[in-house]
Amino acid sequence: MRVMYQPYEYFLGFRYTRARHKDHFISFISLASMVGIMIGVMALIVVLSVMNGFHKEIRERILGMVSHATITSTEGGLQNWAEAMELAKQHPDVVAAAPYVESQVMLVNGQLVSGAMIRGIDPQQESAVANVGEHMNSGSLDDLKAKSYNIVLGVELARNLGVAVGEKVTVITPHAMITPVGTMPRLKRFTVSGIFEVGMGDFDTGVALAHMRDVAKLNRLGDAVTGVRLKVKDLYDAQRISYELANQMKDYYYVRDWSSYRRNFFEALATEKRMMGFILFLIVLVAAFSVIIAMIMVVTEKQSDIAILRTLGASSGSIMKIFLVQGTTIGTFGVLLGVISGILLAVNVETIVSALESALGFQAINPDLYYISRLPSDVHWQDVTLIASFAFVITILFALFPAWRASKVQPAEALRYE
Repeated sequence: MRVMYQPYEYFLGFRYTRARHKDHFISFISLASMVGIMIGVMALIVVLSVMNGFHKEIRERILGMVSHATITSTEGGLQNWAEAMELAKQHPDVVAAAPYVESQVMLVNGQLVSGAMIRGIDPQQESAVANVGEHMNSGSLDDLKAKSYNIVLGVELARNLGVAVGEKVTVITPHAMITPVGTMPRLKRFTVSGIFEVGMGDFDTGVALAHMRDVAKLNRLGDAVTGVRLKVKDLYDAQRISYELANQMKDYYYVRDWSSYRRNFFEALATEKRMMGFILFLIVLVAAFSVIIAMIMVVTEKQSDIAILRTLGASSGSIMKIFLVQGTTIGTFGVLLGVISGILLAVNVETIVSALESALGFQAINPDLYYISRLPSDVHWQDVTLIASFAFVITILFALFPAWRASKVQPAEALRYE
């Protein structure tokens, strides 16, 4: 029967990690290093997951209004929009399409005036490309019928104008008309049939919805529309799909994806996430630096052991491997515990925060300020993998110097005062 022996480098490396009766302080430093790495990894996973959750909430609310992609004309109004819709639907990754009419207007109620963007939609087709119908505080998008001149306002816009459902507002367009008394702006009285709240100030304050035929008539577009809104299977693939559609369509079609609407905003969110990750990664660096201190103390304490091993024929590489095993053990357990606790905390952060709010009687997020009442979390496995890999590699790199120093211990010098 063959007996499998563990290489002595691994045996001694694991033994130096554990505490003995006279090595409690060194073992405590090793444990503190492990806990520090665990806390750093856990904090990184939780914070980045919460930031991912916030970004997802913001992105979904923006895409609920701006859609995944749009097709417009390079020559102004889109006349052959039905053809554009059919061409777009032929792409295998396009889920739905809907026409829209859009223009800047002034909304007036008595002495109250507010600028807004009025968007004309087809309620039956709009629900397939946007989710604004799911955010109605009152009324319904189905009340927007052709020639009804009904209008749906954002909640802040309705508040600024002092109107409620059933009341009327005057819509003034920048298009002028010639009358016997001179040039006058085009205006029309609309009835407020609904109020929506998507939770984004730009939209709740500056967007109004009406039937696209009513808005087209108000802007003298005839049968034309401003463009066609698209919904794709994977919103993160919208840029590629838009590029392919632009190549397939005629030159007078212009296709844009959602990222181009608010590119600076989304780039700012990505930069914020990277900087926050970098700042929190300093926690891991501090914990990894403590590995150097713990291992240098071990090397100093074990110089006589190292000298005896060298005298018995152990090579410098074997001595170095012993202490690398110790550093690897600290890093492995620290990263593993950090990943497990980080994922568990990130997945249950909403429940934990709610329990703390109930127990301590405070509100972590003010919905009047942030438009959300919960702490969202979205764990990205690529983030977890990247965090764990970096933390482990940093720990190993920080363990190299003490291990190299141990390999350079001279037996005669180490045993001189023994």
